[in-house]
Amino acid sequence: MDIPETHSFIILGLTTQGKKFRPSDWAERLCGVLSQVRATRKMRYSPYVSPGDYNGEKAVFVDAALREADADAYRFVLNFAQENDLQVVSGVCPLDTV
Repeated sequence: MDIPETHSFIILGLTTQGKKFRPSDWAERLCGVLSQVRATRKMRYSPYVSPGDYNGEKAVFVDAALREADADAYRFVLNFAQENDLQVVSGVCPLDTV
């Protein structure tokens, strides 16, 4: 997987062979790992990683600013995509403009 370290990217819920990735809530689970619990005891996703849909498929949107904020977390999500053979769309816009 060749993703420049300065790019935002999207991890799709499809393997490189086009099979759907399971479980169906994988995007929320991945984003939950990087979430924080506020004083109100409500979970809040990271401002740099967000679950959603992309062209009708489950996806995780990753803002390149995550690399500056937490390089280990940035590598973690990249490794997750690589280890699970997931499709990645590179060079997309940051989350605040989506």
